[in-house]
Amino acid sequence: MARSEEYSRLDHQLHPVKVVDNVEISPGVYLISWKQKVSFISGQVVKLAIDQLQPPRIYSICSGSLDEKISVLFNVKEDGYLTPRLAAAIPGDELLASNPYGSFHCDHSPSYWIATGTGIAPFYSMFQSGLSDHKILIHGARHLHQFYFEEELEWAMGSNYIRCCSREFSCNVFPGRITNYLLETNHFPKDFKYYLCGKSLMVVEVRDLLIAKGIPYENIFAEIYF
Repeated sequence: MARSEEYSRLDHQLHPVKVVDNVEISPGVYLISWKQKVSFISGQVVKLAIDQLQPPRIYSICSGSLDEKISVLFNVKEDGYLTPRLAAAIPGDELLASNPYGSFHCDHSPSYWIATGTGIAPFYSMFQSGLSDHKILIHGARHLHQFYFEEELEWAMGSNYIRCCSREFSCNVFPGRITNYLLETNHFPKDFKYYLCGKSLMVVEVRDLLIAKGIPYENIFAEIYF
């Protein structure tokens, strides 16, 4: 086995970590953290499990690359096995986590970050890692309380932070889905990079819409949540 293959295999192995924080930041949405043991690149993911009884799930890292802890953002699925148990975890409890891995990376190039729901996680990690220069962030949600970290993002990014809400209305929030906003916006630079994160339907719809507007396929990067 080549060394790179060995490293990849080890990255996916689960090892015990201890919870240091678990905060409900919005109804049914939690930010759970454990002490960082290895370095990571913003945009990477980890596998996370509560025990060996069920397969692990993959989550984008939500914390900055220089933080002392790794955090992931998740919403509770009441009929699920993992997330209700994660929500109940308290500091000192033990989880199983992999090392960070993945290639959904961003640099300082002019880019759009486009997310729905908890798909904001990798972009918040990038934001905290100092990569928000020359970026426009578009975040879509059904309800106003689902714009996670909005105060910090709005203060730092100003008009480059765009919220799209499909079921509620507020000033400075676009009334509709992300796809509606994109359809009504005519100017998308063809030399920008476009990073998409969210459920598969959104990613496919937005990718196809951007391509129809003339964005080269090779300038579009996606992380799909299942």
